Amino acid sequence: MPLVYIGLGSTLGDREQTIGAALELLAQGGDIEVATVSSLRETDPVGYEQQPRFLNGVAAIRTELEPRALLARLQEVELELGRERSGPRFGPRTIDLDLLLYGDEQIDEPELVVPHPRLTERRFVLEPLAELDSGLEVPGAGSVRAVLAGLQ
Repeated sequence: MPLVYIGLGSTLGDREQTIGAALELLAQGGDIEVATVSSLRETDPVGYEQQPRFLNGVAAIRTELEPRALLARLQEVELELGRERSGPRFGPRTIDLDLLLYGDEQIDEPELVVPHPRLTERRFVLEPLAELDSGLEVPGAGSVRAVLAGLQ
């Protein structure tokens, strides 16, 4: 089973509790094993700044689900936890689950891009990835450490 990395974020409600609930829901089906979770950190919003600060982290999981099926599962959990997709892009949300990396695969489809297309621009994703695996390689971009070192 590939090691898969999921971005975790929340800006509304009890953020830490919601992220914990998302991880529990993901593990309930038996086809996802949560291997480890980074520490959670408060971060400023990106893209849409008129909202509370985010709580962000990353989970490493193992799964036999194919990438599209995993993406659908992430979206189901978001809906179950009250995620609404109306409103501004990058706006406030109860939970945000992003498929960041799926093993060493590179996928470029209309509804699914892996590695996540903005992964290399976001310190709030790169730092937790480095925390979980300091030698992690991002397919097509190099090591997480090198990408982090290149950010301003």
